[in-house]
Amino acid sequence: MKHLLEVSSVDIFYGDAQAVWDVSFCVDREQIVALVGANGAGKSTLLDAISCIVRPSRGEVLFQGKSINHVRPEEVAALGISHVPEGRGLFSRMTVLENLELGGFPVRARPSFEESLARVFDLFPVLKNRIHQRAGSLSGGEQQMLAIARAVMAKPVVLMLDEPSLGLAPVIVKLMFEIIQDLNREGVTVLLVEQNVHRTLEIADHAYVLKTGRMELSGKGSDLLRNPEFKQAYLGMKG
Repeated sequence: MKHLLEVSSVDIFYGDAQAVWDVSFCVDREQIVALVGANGAGKSTLLDAISCIVRPSRGEVLFQGKSINHVRPEEVAALGISHVPEGRGLFSRMTVLENLELGGFPVRARPSFEESLARVFDLFPVLKNRIHQRAGSLSGGEQQMLAIARAVMAKPVVLMLDEPSLGLAPVIVKLMFEIIQDLNREGVTVLLVEQNVHRTLEIADHAYVLKTGRMELSGKGSDLLRNPEFKQAYLGMKG
């Protein structure tokens, strides 16, 4: 059986500087898969490679068994891969509704626009009350909700989230993780990059640990939480 998403033996450079060395991992349908590691480990770079924002110099990215190495970023979104980048990437001068309308623009998502809009307002009721407000005037937590909601409007097969809890209050962080699990239960496959390692591994079906651009460990999230070496290196806990 083919993996839904597969990254195979990729090297990635920024100019002359290599950021990722021979990394491989896979994501199966309806899983939550986490990429964890310190800042600068290459996690965001790998999401950018899947979105075709950067191109591997070696190796291949496969989606539903087909290479997407030479696909344009907008075509990746049309295939069903939604990417919520670190920093959110909202159109700050546009309203909440206008941002959501852009999320629902891919051809595969247009017939379900009204249904998707109702769904995101169910997930994020506060956005319904801010529908005509400019995105840039929202609080940090509300902006993160809008970024995820915009991605959901595209009817993703795979939802890639880069640091969704960064800089948010603990109560909003808790909400974010609950929503990630809700979306997954509804059938969305999630690829998650997140500094809140302990909470991430609690919900992840599988996790891959990166260190300075190389794959170091992998396993079930629950197994890594019990791994003494991992706990000491990444959670600051003695085994």
